[in-house]
Amino acid sequence: MHTFYAPPERDDLDIIAQQNDFFSEFALMDPLLSGVLESVVILNNNRQIVYVNQNFLNFVNLKQPDGILGLRLGEALRCTHATTMEGGCGTSQFCAVCGAAQAIAQAQKGKKTLNECRISVSKSDVHEALDLRVWATPLNFEDEKFTLFAIVDISSEKRRRILERVFFHDITNTAGAIQGLAEMLEQHGELSMMPVEEVQALLKQASVQLIDEIRAQSQISAAEQGDLTVEPQLLETVPFLVDLINVYQQHGVANGRFLLLDPQAEDILIQSDRTLLGRVVSNMVKNALEACKVGETVTLNCESSYNQLHISVHNPTVMPHHVQLQVFQRSFSTKGYDRGLGTYSMKLLAENYLHGKVQFQSSPESGTKFMVTVPIIWKK
Repeated sequence: MHTFYAPPERDDLDIIAQQNDFFSEFALMDPLLSGVLESVVILNNNRQIVYVNQNFLNFVNLKQPDGILGLRLGEALRCTHATTMEGGCGTSQFCAVCGAAQAIAQAQKGKKTLNECRISVSKSDVHEALDLRVWATPLNFEDEKFTLFAIVDISSEKRRRILERVFFHDITNTAGAIQGLAEMLEQHGELSMMPVEEVQALLKQASVQLIDEIRAQSQISAAEQGDLTVEPQLLETVPFLVDLINVYQQHGVANGRFLLLDPQAEDILIQSDRTLLGRVVSNMVKNALEACKVGETVTLNCESSYNQLHISVHNPTVMPHHVQLQVFQRSFSTKGYDRGLGTYSMKLLAENYLHGKVQFQSSPESGTKFMVTVPIIWKK
């Protein structure tokens, strides 16, 4: 079996049962591991689960460990990449950038490792994002090598830090711009180089941007809690995209860059939630503009096939391979520490609420294109 990262070999279930007996027969093992706050698993040399504590069972919503003995960590957590390759968890190209897989690899070399891990899990066809802090510790037991692996769910902590970053940095900057423009209106001497009408237009633009940023964070929070209401309505695709182009051409992120609607774009009447679809495409546009150099163009397009609408946003730059592997994960960002909700929110809104799908292609030859696919006719 092919692998991009860790070896694919596994022990059979008879060996797993023997290894489980090693730890089960150790009288203090269960009270020791059940007395810690972390979710703990013990992995054998092929990264398979041979023992778990009660906290881990609670974490994966199981009463007994029988169903997960012999699985690897990502398989027990239902990581969306665990079934990508025949070899399972640890063998896909995505595993090479997984904090958990990296920690286990280091522990198998004899080094205790602390990492953070972003993982997308699938539960009843709904994707959920987890941010984990993980510890991997080498463990020699009965003359065999194992890994003691502990997990703490820090999703709420990371979410709070990202929101603090947004509100205390991004939104504060926008509010500061509004304050500066308002002061210019008060100090008429400052207006000699800028007409009042222009200042008013900039003030309105900044105010709209501020409200939009607050609404965006509110929508993401509601979506993650399952509290977002979907309100389908009829909309025409070309006017819909033209409106977005007009908004973002005036946005600060578009400074020196151009937005274009493909002349071949199809004008199709669809039924969807205009606000949520607009949020998905807006994030695509904003990310594309941020990736562009001054003078480059972002192109929007839409086409239909088999009762599906495909809206795409293209920019001429290419994403590095390691970025492509993590692009939809919550908390991952190329913009710096404690960022990273844009591409994650695209997938969250499109796939969990619009019955759609978000994909991307990126290569040096063709640049980068993000595409959202949604049904033309809404079906509950």
